[in-house]
Amino acid sequence: MFDFLSSQKTKLNKQNQDAKAEQPVEANIEETKEYIEEEKAYRRGVIGIKDLIAPASMKVTPSYLELGNKKVRTIFVMTYPRYITVGWFAPIINLNSMFDVSMFFYPVDSAVILKQLKNKAGNIEAQLYEDQEKGAARDPMRENALRDIEALRDALTQGVEKFFQFALYVTMYEDDLVTLDRQSRTVENLLGARLVYSKKVFYQAEQGFNSTLPVCNDELIVSFNMNSSPIASSFPFISSDLSTDNGILYGINRHNNSLILFDRFSLQNANAVVFATSGAGKSYAIKLEVLRSLMLGTDVIIIDPEYEYKHLSEAVGGTYFNFSLSGENKINPFDLPRAVGGNAKSGDIIRNAVITVKGLLRLMLGDLTHEEDSIVDQALLQTYAKKDITPDSDLANVEAPLMQDFKEILEGMNGGASIALRLNKYTEGTFSGLFNSPTNVRMKNKLICFSVRDLEDELRPIAIYMIINYIWNVVRSEMKKRILVIDEAWWLMQYEDSAKFVYAMAKRCRKYYLGITTITQDVNDFLVSPYGQAIVTNSSLQLLLKQSTASIDLVQKTFALTEGEKYLLLECGIGEGIFFAGAKHAAIKVVASYTEDQLITSDPRQIMEIEQAKKEFSDSMNTDSGARQSSTDIADPEGVEDMDI
Repeated sequence: MFDFLSSQKTKLNKQNQDAKAEQPVEANIEETKEYIEEEKAYRRGVIGIKDLIAPASMKVTPSYLELGNKKVRTIFVMTYPRYITVGWFAPIINLNSMFDVSMFFYPVDSAVILKQLKNKAGNIEAQLYEDQEKGAARDPMRENALRDIEALRDALTQGVEKFFQFALYVTMYEDDLVTLDRQSRTVENLLGARLVYSKKVFYQAEQGFNSTLPVCNDELIVSFNMNSSPIASSFPFISSDLSTDNGILYGINRHNNSLILFDRFSLQNANAVVFATSGAGKSYAIKLEVLRSLMLGTDVIIIDPEYEYKHLSEAVGGTYFNFSLSGENKINPFDLPRAVGGNAKSGDIIRNAVITVKGLLRLMLGDLTHEEDSIVDQALLQTYAKKDITPDSDLANVEAPLMQDFKEILEGMNGGASIALRLNKYTEGTFSGLFNSPTNVRMKNKLICFSVRDLEDELRPIAIYMIINYIWNVVRSEMKKRILVIDEAWWLMQYEDSAKFVYAMAKRCRKYYLGITTITQDVNDFLVSPYGQAIVTNSSLQLLLKQSTASIDLVQKTFALTEGEKYLLLECGIGEGIFFAGAKHAAIKVVASYTEDQLITSDPRQIMEIEQAKKEFSDSMNTDSGARQSSTDIADPEGVEDMDI
């Protein structure tokens, strides 16, 4: 019976195999494809995070690894000098390269170390005593070692110091072996210059790489005995950092690519100086600061000698005053200072006005003798008295005199005729259109620009002095967060009276919530003046961009620059330099977004392109408007509109 069933089963299996053999080959192929697709879908579903971050391949050689397309090598530190300075590891951290750093700290029980130090000290003392008994020469190395051991024993006993075993590894990543070798030599040389000796891994490339992965696994185990103080000096994050919680973005820190965010009003004063050669990007940097300060609600006043801020003023809706001999904008230099706090006496206000106008007259007339100075002083007091402006008057509703009134007073005084004659060109002559009219400008905007581009070189310092005096009167009358930008400030440093006035403003402006920014490209003219150096001293914010070889020595002396910082200023590119903020400073690169760049650019080619684009847009708008008007005329040829009846 069993044999019969077995034969029947064999017969059925044979029939099934024959049936499968008769199925079409195409069906088997389709089934195979379906299985492959399902397998692919399954494998895609089981990919983990390790599959995503792992390199495509890894090759281990005696001295380096190949991770995908990268060559990887680890350097470990072997020994350290007896003395080591704070920040010795900073040059490695600031290298412009990709690398990983691992530091391992193994605490050691103080009791164990004290016992070992005690034994070591005893051995050294015994050796020194033996040498002394033999009459041998003293051994300075043993004596220094004994002193170090005793000092460390005292510090450990008092709890001032702790003891560690310290391991330091650096793993570098480069695209090719030549670059990797060069970078390895650079790191070893930087460390060797500080008497810190290091070596490349050999037959431990994989262990070195694993030791610098962020898994806290030390597979090299090459450590050095250290106490707390020298270990603290290896702290890597010591690059100059000028980031604060408030303020605006000035640029990128070239040391570590961090952001330089700073609020100039958080310092002891908000003054700033900017020194650079022509085309180094000083106006670009300041316009960027102005734009970002306006976003934070700070009022900005600009004295623009070259029409550089016109485009920015139009873009942000500012007010732009252009002063020229035939222009409409006028400022009367005889305007009285505005009362501050409401308690100022009339006599003090008049005296301040007289002193300010005398400074202006010295710029206009040149040096005055003592006799002429006395005559001018009396003439000014009489000029104000002519308009009923006296110490006993109510100055709320008085009319300020003009330059013509002052000239008439001089002509009627003994010894004043010659001064009046010298003043004639400012009242009736060539320059009469600028200084002999009532004030008609008003500072009622967030951004105010005063331009003196269309004035002759002889008149520019006089006009700038007059404008600054007007601004100072407005600033003192109402306390607001303001920034005053004086471009090409060297114009004012050429004359003692104007330089003294700007210096006085720089000293007093902090009380009125004002920060003064002075910009100049003629560094020598500015710093040679004693008032120029005093302005630098009273400026907590300083920006040095590319300098010329003729002025770099003076700049180095004034700002106490190192040799490295000196050569940085000689070789840096446009918009690069050194940014000082109080006691801190860092290498900076001024960076703007595309939109900001379109608003603040000083490049003539770029400005022409922007103006051309504006003109094309305006023409296209006019064309569209004309086309719409023509279609309206065709629809209503009689020009009569439909009316509701």
